[in-house]
Amino acid sequence: MIDFEVIRAGLQQAIPFNTFVGLEVAEVSEGRGVVVLPARPELTNHVGSQHAGALFSAGEAASGAAFVSAFAPRMADITPLAESATIAYRRIARGRITATALFGSDAQELFAELDREGRVRFPIEVALTDAGGDPVAEMTVAWYVRAKAAEPAS
Repeated sequence: MIDFEVIRAGLQQAIPFNTFVGLEVAEVSEGRGVVVLPARPELTNHVGSQHAGALFSAGEAASGAAFVSAFAPRMADITPLAESATIAYRRIARGRITATALFGSDAQELFAELDREGRVRFPIEVALTDAGGDPVAEMTVAWYVRAKAAEPAS
């Protein structure tokens, strides 16, 4: 059985940049990652809303949490990388923002492809909402995962 609380606590400290920004890994559960971007003056832009880069960081971190929730049994044997991402800013983002990522792929199918090909690619969708639950941005992060055995020797 996967201990998602241990994963959540580990992710909270695993990425120094996310700690610097002040992102909070609020939840890791099966196929889901939730990250909170705090409302702090130093994270705002010229119009006083959350900076686009801060929103992007929250979305990418949430996608990583959702990824780890699905790939937890294989983490020791893989190297994951966010390969690309797209984000659409829908409205001014003010205050505390919640990024919720959902792992929408079949993990077992991805594991089988990883075993066959030594690598796998898949998207993770992220919704960013304000404190009232209104959408402020949508994001897709494309993940690239390779088996450590498939990595070139140093």
